This record gives sequence, structure tokens and C-alpha cells, in this order.
Amino acid sequence: MILAVESSCDESAIALFDPATGVVDEWVHSQIDLHKEYGGVVPDLASREHLKNFIPLLEAAELNNGLSSISKIAVTRGPGLAGCLALGIAFARSLGVAWGLPVVGVNHLRGHAFSPFIDLHKRSPDQFHDAFGALLPHLGLVVSGGNTILFEINTDKRLKILAETVDDAAGEALDKGAKLLGLAYPGGPEVERLAAMGDDKVFEFPKAIAPRNERRFSFSGLKTSLRYRLEKMGDVDLQSIMPDLCAGYQRAVIEQLVGKTKHLIQASEYCSLGISGGVSNNKVLRASMGRLAQAHRMPLLAAQPQHTGDNAAMIAFAAFFDTSALALDEFNIDPSLTLAPH
Repeated sequence: MILAVESSCDESAIALFDPATGVVDEWVHSQIDLHKEYGGVVPDLASREHLKNFIPLLEAAELNNGLSSISKIAVTRGPGLAGCLALGIAFARSLGVAWGLPVVGVNHLRGHAFSPFIDLHKRSPDQFHDAFGALLPHLGLVVSGGNTILFEINTDKRLKILAETVDDAAGEALDKGAKLLGLAYPGGPEVERLAAMGDDKVFEFPKAIAPRNERRFSFSGLKTSLRYRLEKMGDVDLQSIMPDLCAGYQRAVIEQLVGKTKHLIQASEYCSLGISGGVSNNKVLRASMGRLAQAHRMPLLAAQPQHTGDNAAMIAFAAFFDTSALALDEFNIDPSLTLAPH
């Protein structure tokens, strides 16, 4: 089995993965309540919490499953917060030394990219590689608080970035918009909750969808548009129109994501469509991507909700499946990694 460690931001996570059966179990300690007071993640506090949390998580794994069958340890090596990554890598390396096991570093974004295939493997581990090959070439969207990337996996199983944000990520735009509206952290789910009660046609926001030949996303103008709109509203009762504001703002984010994905589907031939990352939990976005996939007669592979945020299961799965995982030495931390192999 593979033991995986994830600590790229504010989630301390451990998972066990068995190539013969799939994800055996996983444990996550969230720091949301700690950082809520500050309206966002405080890196020093997040690092300190990782130091406190990993031993109890490991003890839970030992108690529930035993760890004698582990043959490899995988750990997130980037991108992420440098201090948080360092804690996870130090923990994984110490286990490797104590147990005499190899330790490999996994690109966090490649973990997200492959996470929609975890369920495919679970359904039929023996046939996974053939089933995966039948879905290629694959178009995937990683959409989270820090990243918005469209990529493809070609028939040679190589990843290539097709489009990415030139400024804010989609999740960042939702969180910053929520902060302007005075909503609690984390803001994205709050925007979604209120948007479900609103009319997304009442307030129009700029979509910033680049022309077909420009493969990029841009969300910073959307946040600015919301700020200007709020300044012009003066003493209006914000609470009464909050659902409509959230619905219109969310619609602008989703239409840009779906619109650019549609352009790329029309520009090439793909056998499957995937979506992953924390923002992929948004129900409106998932439904929109599902309709897009159906219109082009391809399956939508969506990461399971527990594998959309920062989690160790996708790190373990990537270590099993992705040949870009690297043997770790003390210099292998890289908080600025992109989706492509380092």
C-alpha cells in the first residue's frame, strides 16, 4: 500500500491506497474554524497546526488499518505554502527513515488532475489502465482557490496545459467577492448558498471570456466590478438583495469557466471531460459541466466531494499512477510548481 501525506495549505491529511482495491481509508483535519477569525488562511498558524495534527492522524490510521503493508510513502511537494509543505515533507521523510521505506514527492495539481479517475479505478482495479486509455484524449478543468487550469491528457498519457488564469483563480474571485459582501470565511460556499435563493438575471457582471484563440481566464475584473457596484449602492439594504447579487456574481464565474471549456471542446476532439478542485463542488458548476459533456456525447468525470479539496487520497493515487512523482531529498520542496512535471 501507499501512505500519502498532504499539507499544502490548511488541511492536514493522511490516506492509505491499495493498488488492488483503491482508497482504503483517509483522515483529514480541517483548520477552517481556526482561520475563520482572520478571514483567510494565516500561514504560520497553518504550519503550527500541521505539527500538532499529523501524529494523531497517523495513530488513527494505525488503529484502524495497521501500517505493516505499506511499501511507499507519498507527500505533496508543491505548489502550496512553503512552511506547510515543509512540515509535511519532514513528517513523511521521518517516517521513511524510521520504517526504511522510499518517499516520493507528488505535484499537488497533478493530484487534482487525476482525482476524477479515483472512482474509475475503484470500480474495476484490474481493468483500470484499459478503461483509462479508452477515455483519452481527456480534457480536464482544475478549479480551486489558487488555480484555474484547463489541460488535456493525450493518448500518450502526457499532460499539457491549454488555458489558465492570468490573474485571480476562480475560487479566489468567489472568496474575495464574498469578503466584499461581508460574508463569512470560507466565502465561496456562502456565495453558493445565497445564490441558490436568488435570481442570477437581476445583476449582470462582466464575463471576461477571452476570444476563442486566446486560451486564458481572467477573474480580477469581476471582483473590481462588484466593488464599484457596491460603492454606487450607497445606503441600500444589502441583505435584501444579497441572494441576487451572489447569484449574478456566481453566474459570471461559471459562465467563463464553462464558456472557455466549450471553446476547447469545439477546437479539438476529446473522449471525456473532467472537473476537480475545491470549486468543482459547486452544484451549479457541476450541473453546467454535465450538460456540456452530454451535449458533446462524452462522459463527465467529476472528483468525488471528499477528493475536491486538499486531500491525501489524490496524492496517493497520483503516486500510484503518475510517473512524474520524484524521489525526495531535502531540496525537493517547490511551492511554485505548475501542473506540468518538474
